[in-house]
Amino acid sequence: MMEYDIIIIGAGPGGLTAGIYAGRQGTKNLILDRDLAGGIGREVPEMENYPGFESISGLKLIETMKEQAIKNCELHENENVTEVVKTEDEYRFIVKTDKAEYKSKTIILATGSSHRHLNAEGEEEFKGKGVSYCATCDGFFFQGRDIIMVGGGNSALQEALYLKNLGANVTLVHRRDEFRAQKHLQNMIEKEGIGVIYNATVEEIKGNMLVESVVLKDTQTGELTEMPINGIFISVGYIPHTELATQLGVDLDESGHIIIDKDQKTNVDYVYAIGDVCVGLKQWVVACGEGAVAATTAFNEIKENN
Repeated sequence: MMEYDIIIIGAGPGGLTAGIYAGRQGTKNLILDRDLAGGIGREVPEMENYPGFESISGLKLIETMKEQAIKNCELHENENVTEVVKTEDEYRFIVKTDKAEYKSKTIILATGSSHRHLNAEGEEEFKGKGVSYCATCDGFFFQGRDIIMVGGGNSALQEALYLKNLGANVTLVHRRDEFRAQKHLQNMIEKEGIGVIYNATVEEIKGNMLVESVVLKDTQTGELTEMPINGIFISVGYIPHTELATQLGVDLDESGHIIIDKDQKTNVDYVYAIGDVCVGLKQWVVACGEGAVAATTAFNEIKENN
């Protein structure tokens, strides 16, 4: 069984940064990810708030980070961690995956999150048939088509702009009377002439083989309206992946996110957490900072206890 000082579970921006910092400190490290490095971050069409880049796609930035990370530590993509078991010896954890088992002195949880669903009638039935959670994956197929983007945060507005630039006829649907997205994104939506329906939720998605319409509910009056469309893109937040944290007895807050201190420590000794799975601001630059802190904290605690 291979032995490591630090195993990082998750290869998003935070996990990759943790790997870079850990490797440069001289420890033996491994990053494991059940998918490709970057996860849902690969879907981000354009970022304009990552320092050093006026504009860059999530995929391009992740590939750059990955290139740097693998110079400093091992990276196993498409290897799913199924269980983490605490032990009593120097290597305090056994990490079990669908391919192998490893020992580690410390664990950094960078497990990220996944797209939250609407739970509307027809959503599961039409997934991949007009229902999508990824504009960069599926937007190409909707050029010249009528679509709605559901959501009111930064991601929803960014993806609406991306779809508009691809040539789709986009309407934003938001359950509140104003967006929570950054003001400059709201200004761009207005500038691009993207239509907005406020105070509305999607109650049902209808069609035969493919999506043909949605039923919208006015949140103020309760009135139902059927709107003909060819596709629906959904960006209504994320669900943190905390299954492994729960196995280890890590404390979560009321929203299901991991509680950490200023050093990225959880309540479980030698277990740290970073990125979207934690409480706090969900931004790439934050996840990267947390990755640097967690790797440094883990290194210091390994050194102190050897």
